[in-house]
Amino acid sequence: MHCIHLTVNLTELKLHVNVTHFYDCICLLDERFSQLQALYVNTIWIRRSSLRTINNMENLLNLKCFSLRCDTITVHYDELILPLLHRMINIEKLDLYLQITDRKMYIDGNDLKRNIISHMSQLNRFKFNIHSTVYDHKEISLLSNEDIRHTFNDFQNSKIISCVDYFPEMERGQCHIYSYPYELKEYHQITNNFPGGSFKHVREISLFDVRPFEHKFFLQISQSFPLIKKLTLVNEKPQNDKRNTKLDDKDQHSSTSEYPHLAYLNLEEAHDDYIEQFLVHTKTFLPNNKYNANKLR
Repeated sequence: MHCIHLTVNLTELKLHVNVTHFYDCICLLDERFSQLQALYVNTIWIRRSSLRTINNMENLLNLKCFSLRCDTITVHYDELILPLLHRMINIEKLDLYLQITDRKMYIDGNDLKRNIISHMSQLNRFKFNIHSTVYDHKEISLLSNEDIRHTFNDFQNSKIISCVDYFPEMERGQCHIYSYPYELKEYHQITNNFPGGSFKHVREISLFDVRPFEHKFFLQISQSFPLIKKLTLVNEKPQNDKRNTKLDDKDQHSSTSEYPHLAYLNLEEAHDDYIEQFLVHTKTFLPNNKYNANKLR
């Protein structure tokens, strides 16, 4: 087993574990921890291994709370993650933070209801942050953000945000769904379709699109993420709306995006327009230039 960190609370029958491989998590769930009531797992990889077999497939009758987080992309959602969740028939609280690809359809409300919620009759709290990516999307129906949103109409006890993007040149579509309020410290792959909101817990963001980011977009980002310390921007398209930098004080204050806590700015894969966007004081306020930056020349 490749455990990085293991914390056991025997009084509350609670286990926090960081593992390298998802199989390590499954191996833990045998008779040794049959009385476990809460399990919180951070894993680096969720993938198959020809060297590992799963023998323990009994239902986890005592498990009431489960959290799974993996920040790397997996193609084994249906094959590995769902079978484990189906063993948790008495689960009451579930948290999933995943990046999923190589499926024919997005993970949406209908998928969650059919493959997860319907198997958990005791579930009363379900939080998630799920990115799903579909390639060669010409072969599937192009669902709009409104289509995805309608699949969550039955989720009456929680607010769900969805964001759908298509990148024809890359033959790729992506869908991001998450519970709101947003509690994670990172928010990645933000595009022009970002729906806005308040994200006071977030300290790190990444921006990506094949369409230009205009100044209004950066105003929205600075307002939604007031406490970010790290920002990475990937966009090679030049801006269309070149703002006039000669503004009076009143207009300048209202139209300047502010990042007072920013300590790291990565523009290595960005068009030069975005260097200007961040370094021209009438467009962006940065904290006295006390930040590390890539590709600033």
